[in-house]
Amino acid sequence: MCGIVGVYRRADAAPVEPDRFAAALQRMQRRGPDDSGTWQDESVHFGHRRLAVIDLSANGHQPMVSHDGRFVVVFNGEIFNHLELRSALPAVQWRGESDTETLLEAYRVWGTGCLQRLNGMYAFAIWDRAERRLFAARDRLGKKPLYYSWDGHRFAFASRPRALADLLQQGTLDIEPAALRAYLELGYIPAPLSFYRGVHKLQQAHYILLDDAGMRVERYWDYRQIAIDRSLLNRGEDDLADELEERIRRAVKLRLISDVPLGAFLSGGIDSAMIVAAMKSLGLAEPRTFTIGFNESAYDEGPAALAIARHLGVDHVQETLGVDDLLDLLPTYVEEFDEPFADSSAFPTMAVARLARRHVTVALTGDGGDELFGGYHYYRLVGSLSRIASLPRLMRYGVRNVVSRVPGHRAKLLAGVLNHDSPASVFHFMRSFGKDFGSMLRDDPSAAKQDAARGFEDTALHFPRDLASAEIGMRLDMQYTLADDYLQKVDVATMAYSLEARCPLLDHTLVEWATALPLRYKISHGQAKYLLKKVLTRSLPPELVYRPKRGFGAPTAEWLRGPLKAWALEILNDQAVMSRVPLDKARVLELFRLHASRDRDAHPLLWAVLMLLGFVSHHVVGESLPSVARRQAA
Repeated sequence: MCGIVGVYRRADAAPVEPDRFAAALQRMQRRGPDDSGTWQDESVHFGHRRLAVIDLSANGHQPMVSHDGRFVVVFNGEIFNHLELRSALPAVQWRGESDTETLLEAYRVWGTGCLQRLNGMYAFAIWDRAERRLFAARDRLGKKPLYYSWDGHRFAFASRPRALADLLQQGTLDIEPAALRAYLELGYIPAPLSFYRGVHKLQQAHYILLDDAGMRVERYWDYRQIAIDRSLLNRGEDDLADELEERIRRAVKLRLISDVPLGAFLSGGIDSAMIVAAMKSLGLAEPRTFTIGFNESAYDEGPAALAIARHLGVDHVQETLGVDDLLDLLPTYVEEFDEPFADSSAFPTMAVARLARRHVTVALTGDGGDELFGGYHYYRLVGSLSRIASLPRLMRYGVRNVVSRVPGHRAKLLAGVLNHDSPASVFHFMRSFGKDFGSMLRDDPSAAKQDAARGFEDTALHFPRDLASAEIGMRLDMQYTLADDYLQKVDVATMAYSLEARCPLLDHTLVEWATALPLRYKISHGQAKYLLKKVLTRSLPPELVYRPKRGFGAPTAEWLRGPLKAWALEILNDQAVMSRVPLDKARVLELFRLHASRDRDAHPLLWAVLMLLGFVSHHVVGESLPSVARRQAA
């Protein structure tokens, strides 16, 4: 796991100044504290920061040049099947055991076709010195980030967008209006947008080819078009459970390759328990697991995680915090997230990453289980709401007009659903922060919903026509929420502490199989993750498997009425910060009043606004955040 940065320039573009390149590379220090290197010729300048995980020797140093001297690579991530790939490649005199060397040789032999053979998480760039061509790619699910800028003369890329600011403008970049609108609607910024004008995120499962003739971006893998395999309905549940268990075991086994200490996050939930159970079944005597517990029982998964750990017989490490202790992470949060980010579960994720890094360098996670196996409650809800939304337009509008007159927030939300007539549009409404609050921006108040909703509906056009509404929701989450919210959260939170996170449930072969699995094996008899839970009962007693789902988050709703109330008001009334973004201050303050008075629970959108302003204060205006007066209500 590493940080990468690089520049390709045509002959008519000036080279990047050395101090700018050095600052961009230093920006990745936490992503790669073990080693640093650069390589350049007349067209390309590459930089790399290394977190050494596989082949800790100098043979893993990057940038790395191929055996024949033709190709140069900078690589962030892991190729988990690299030993298998070595056996399929023509014989060479390998210098070491690193997957970086394997990747270089795979590209030399198979070209862009190497992407079809890689099983891993990665963002990399390879320079072909003979053809004068740059090849850059991002993994299928979007676990590793790659930001880039191309003005027709100079192409720059990095693992962090602020590194591009260091490279290109010695400071901040202008805010991209479409990204700002999308952020306030979703709480994150969907690729290919980034918060910075002129900077893009390479989308998951895409690659770039670039030379003096120009740049093209191509998709090389597409889960969206996978059809439901109806033949699986003819197989018994136990047979399918056997196959699922074996596929999970294979995915976990691949991700145990490491030359440094390795463990796993363990919450009280299904997905992480499944990963740890697989680790045990593969012969690890006592995998080390990590949990953050809370003093406040409403947020505490500690007892459930401890019960799972004891039953599985693992070496369990748990730290118990007060939820207000998470506020101590706010400065790190604002420093490490290079774009505004409103997912409050980043705080406990950072806390468990900090705990794990005291003991290991690699941690396996359970990310992906909800999206693949129907774990979120709103997948079932979107089916019911979509049936209402599919009523004829006149009937739907008549019902909407009646419902909208009913007092209460829930009635207003149901009326809002009736403005939509497709499952993708309904799902976007359910996932959006804005709903009936309206835009917080001064201009074009409808643009956010139009932009984000259009993206959801355009993506759904690629899905098979016979998908159930719940399946549409799962696939939309795979494209948007998983890649640009949850996986970004895990990547940034773990890299803030130089910890590598691996996600076995997002092995692309398992994703393909689970995506084709009929819905009845995901949501059945009122039970989410039906088949996954059936597998887990082979390792855990039912009372530890069939527990109510509990989210992994922070109590932002109560924070904003208590220990963060004065802090929030100070930020909202900071005119120097507020003037840098086109927010309607009166609307924002009214949103705060509604929430603080408990007239409405507005915390998701309010938190998104505050994280935006906190980001602008720190990264754009250059001010320190107001201090947090913890446990002191205004």
